[in-house]
Amino acid sequence: MKEYLIIAGINGTGKSSIRGVLEGEGKNLGYIIDADLIAKENNYDNIKSGKQAVQEINYCLENNLSFTQETTLSGHRTVSTIKQAKKQGYDVTMYYIGLNSVEESLSRIANRVKKGGHDIPEEYVIHRYNNRIKSLENVIPLCDKIIFYDNENGFVKVAEMKNHKFFYTNGIRPEWLCEIKEKLNL
Repeated sequence: MKEYLIIAGINGTGKSSIRGVLEGEGKNLGYIIDADLIAKENNYDNIKSGKQAVQEINYCLENNLSFTQETTLSGHRTVSTIKQAKKQGYDVTMYYIGLNSVEESLSRIANRVKKGGHDIPEEYVIHRYNNRIKSLENVIPLCDKIIFYDNENGFVKVAEMKNHKFFYTNGIRPEWLCEIKEKLNL
């Protein structure tokens, strides 16, 4: 079965780091479209990086390859990619990573920069945080499966959605997920 895997969350939640967790669980991620690596290769030129990411997505779809994409869900591209993948018979799974506050995301980004990693303008992070529920609202109905991870203190799988039915996977109910569940009537 061809798979389109989406690793989503706002900046600083740990999208790149969770790949190791998923691979450690035996998940084959297929062709990985790494937004951070693409940006670095293009000297953080957002337009050039975006075009390269789209080319890599199109390459995977044209060649019926399973692939993984990291995204903040802030644009419309993910929705159109999911629709195209579904038309081509892909199974679509989203791994969504959350934190309880925008301050935590900003703190993690600042820590990453201190270690030589890339920065994200604060206003982008705040905008994406404030719009995260709206972004999810557009994507959730299109996914075959969604797995929610909390990353306040390491990655903890906290909930899943299958067949459009939401259920918690353990007793942990982070604030950010309760808010999403309530506002989207999951």
